[in-house]
Amino acid sequence: MLQSVCILGVTGSIGQSTLKILQQHPEKYSVYAVTAHSRIAELVEICKQFHPKVAVVPAAQVDSLRQLLQQANLADIEILCDEAGLIAVASHPEVDVVMAAIVGAAGLMPTLAAVQAGKRVLLANKEALVMSGDLMMQAARDHGALLLPVDSEHNAIFQCLPQNYFEVERNGQPKLGVQQILLTASGGPFLNHSLEQLHSVTPAQACKHPNWSMGQKISVDSATLMNKGLELIEACHLFAVKEQFVTVVVHPQSIIHSMVQYVDGTTLAQMGNPDMCTPIAHALAWPERLQTHVPPLDLFIHSQLNFQAPDTTRFPALKLARQAMQAGGIAPTLLNAANEIAVASFLQNQLGFTQIPEIVEQTLNHLANRAADSIETILQADQNARAFAQQCVIQTGS
Repeated sequence: MLQSVCILGVTGSIGQSTLKILQQHPEKYSVYAVTAHSRIAELVEICKQFHPKVAVVPAAQVDSLRQLLQQANLADIEILCDEAGLIAVASHPEVDVVMAAIVGAAGLMPTLAAVQAGKRVLLANKEALVMSGDLMMQAARDHGALLLPVDSEHNAIFQCLPQNYFEVERNGQPKLGVQQILLTASGGPFLNHSLEQLHSVTPAQACKHPNWSMGQKISVDSATLMNKGLELIEACHLFAVKEQFVTVVVHPQSIIHSMVQYVDGTTLAQMGNPDMCTPIAHALAWPERLQTHVPPLDLFIHSQLNFQAPDTTRFPALKLARQAMQAGGIAPTLLNAANEIAVASFLQNQLGFTQIPEIVEQTLNHLANRAADSIETILQADQNARAFAQQCVIQTGS
């Protein structure tokens, strides 16, 4: 049967890679809805090619999109706007699969709506799970949603775990012979920079990742290692283990995407060229496999693989994320919100590179932790952390 797909964040790198896979398999997938935040001209080109039934944009972009669609003879495409529109398409009865690829906290509510509607949710938005981990995972169980990781590292872990791993009650402990999850990190563009060199890093340098083509926010997160911190929190929720069972391993080549160690001494690794089409195709078709354009790994070219421990003195964001996961409650929400404000400020040259984790730490130390017992509590914590972090940025710059 033809599967109907909704792509949240279609103009981003994950959205574009998803379209590549769908284009390769028109006999299996159709595009029901696409959403974009600002790249309206790109969205129109996508609409021309895939002719979705619905497009979602911010309210300020509706008139512009409508005019462009009319000029392209695509006036039959329905236009919705803002968060209500995102939630409507993510939970629509005609949608089978939702690619959750909106960056940051903005992706939380539509992703949760897709889960509550019992969809197959391809999770590329790690922040949604960082903020609402326990609530999101419980909603998936309650509503029979299939939550499949698209981040290359979590997808790799998923592939290396026993097939029936998710059928066993875990309560924070790895089961079925699993001993440790090894979460790989490229180390970003500044792996070998001294602390002194890191002080003078520019946004342009931070956005130039050595292995992956990504958006600005995730590129900066990768450079500070906050991305790996968020992925550590995400892994704990996805695989229902405490943070002490997740070890971060720096692997600069990004060929091994992550590993799982077993009690008998076995370590299973998932390897492949660094291309997001591979984990997207895996999550789309699981438990089957889809043909992609990604070439198989040439082990004669990639003959040397290196591994090292992360340096949390030069890159304290990773340590902060682990501490937030240990603390639980709204601490991961505070961490994520403060980081989003700090990264945005850095990209606008209002903050230095090494000040990003400083803003996050100040926020975590200032705002009281409490149980993340409702989505309202989480959203309020997110707002409070953003307001405080913004104040910290202003004070730092003055």
